[in-house]
Amino acid sequence: MEPFTHFLTGACLGRAGLNRKTALATLTLTLAAEAPDLDVFSRLIRGPVFGFAHHRGFTHSFLGVPLVSAVVLGFVYLFWRLRGRRTNDPNLPPRWGLLFFYACLAGLSHILLDFTNNYGVRPFWPFSEKWYSWDIVFIAEPVMWLLLLVGLIVPWLFALIDKEIGVRQRGPRGRLAATLALAGVVVMWGVRDYEHRRAVNALAARTYEGADPIRASAYPTYINPFFWHGVVETPNFFVLAPVDSLSPEVDPDGKLEIRYKPQETPMTLAAKKSYVGRVYLDWAKYPITETEELAPPKTGYVVLFEDLRFQQSLRLFRKPAGGRGPLTAGVKLDKDLHVVEEFFGPAKPD
Repeated sequence: MEPFTHFLTGACLGRAGLNRKTALATLTLTLAAEAPDLDVFSRLIRGPVFGFAHHRGFTHSFLGVPLVSAVVLGFVYLFWRLRGRRTNDPNLPPRWGLLFFYACLAGLSHILLDFTNNYGVRPFWPFSEKWYSWDIVFIAEPVMWLLLLVGLIVPWLFALIDKEIGVRQRGPRGRLAATLALAGVVVMWGVRDYEHRRAVNALAARTYEGADPIRASAYPTYINPFFWHGVVETPNFFVLAPVDSLSPEVDPDGKLEIRYKPQETPMTLAAKKSYVGRVYLDWAKYPITETEELAPPKTGYVVLFEDLRFQQSLRLFRKPAGGRGPLTAGVKLDKDLHVVEEFFGPAKPD
């Protein structure tokens, strides 16, 4: 999920009652809920390919959660010292062991939230590189934003009203609203899981150009909880089809798209053995390649990797003229099929 959802989730965890046990709880939970995404800095240090290979790796694993939590707790401790060891409630001191547990809890919430979307996580890294994804929630989910924001804002509004009329509130407020917001997220997951299963079953229940599906998947779209991007694999081709899970009906608007599987060539085999090729194929669920021969005076080939589970949703983003789209990768080969360059993400070709 994007950072906003993680921050809101951490804040709601704090307001749901954990902030009544120790000072600095909400701050710790809010920061720790987003902290695993610190791995994005690997892209700035070592480039897009390295960043892609290590994103949602160690910091998003069960092994990494305690270490990331310790870093967050160190930051919170420094903040507390710089404030002169003061807290909002002098009668509620920080309990550092409990805060470490809270940070770990928030880190696990991050893994859970990222598991719900279709990019996936590797929670057992480095013991297993296998990716897991629930595929029920879009990477930016407005329904979750609304639930979590209401859970945080409503108590704040009541606090303003109480202040105006002179009512004094003892202790932190907002436990009920935050708890209901988190419960609402869980209910939303249940509904989305049910609709997701209906969409997948609808895709698997029919034939495509006379061919039976080998496997079928459905991926969430933005805002509409009943509309899904379907991907079906048959022996010779892939099918991209919208699905209405409310009906349920496949391709209600006649927008079904066939993508034939490319033949394996020496160029694609060489590209798949490259570093980015191995990493991409390990992550992708419906990979497909496209090979382009470089025009003179340049010699060689460009092999592009694409994952069809993102093909339809990423059409929202414009590619540079003649360039690549998001979440694509590729390899530039010379005429002898040696790797000259590896790349990931949107860019114009050289």
